[in-house]
Amino acid sequence: MKLIIAIIKPFKLEEVREALTSVGVQGLTVSEVKGYGRQSGHTEIYRGAEYVVNFVPKVKLEIGVADGQVANVIEILAETAKTGKIGDGKIFVLDIEQTLRIRTGETGEEAL
Repeated sequence: MKLIIAIIKPFKLEEVREALTSVGVQGLTVSEVKGYGRQSGHTEIYRGAEYVVNFVPKVKLEIGVADGQVANVIEILAETAKTGKIGDGKIFVLDIEQTLRIRTGETGEEAL
C-alpha cells in the first residue's frame, strides 16, 4: 500500500477529484495549505500598494491506494493537475505500513 501526497493548485481540485473517482479511488483527504517552491512567492498590487506574497495557497491531497493502483493514480494526477505554468505542484509517494478501518476492524488493502 502507498500514500500518495499531491500538492496542486486550488482551482484544479474538482477536476482531479472527478478523474480519480472515475478510476475507482474511493476516498481522499484534502487540506488547504500554503507554501512555495521554485516560484518563491510573487508580488501583487492591492489598493495601489505593491506587496510580496511569500506563501502561495495550494491544496494538499492525501490518497491511500493499493500498490497496483499507484502508477495509474500518479498518471491521472499529473495529467489533470497540469497547467504547464510554474507552481503546478508536486507528487510524493510513501509506503504505508499498516491500515485499519476503525468502524469495521478491516486491515490492509481492505481498509482502503
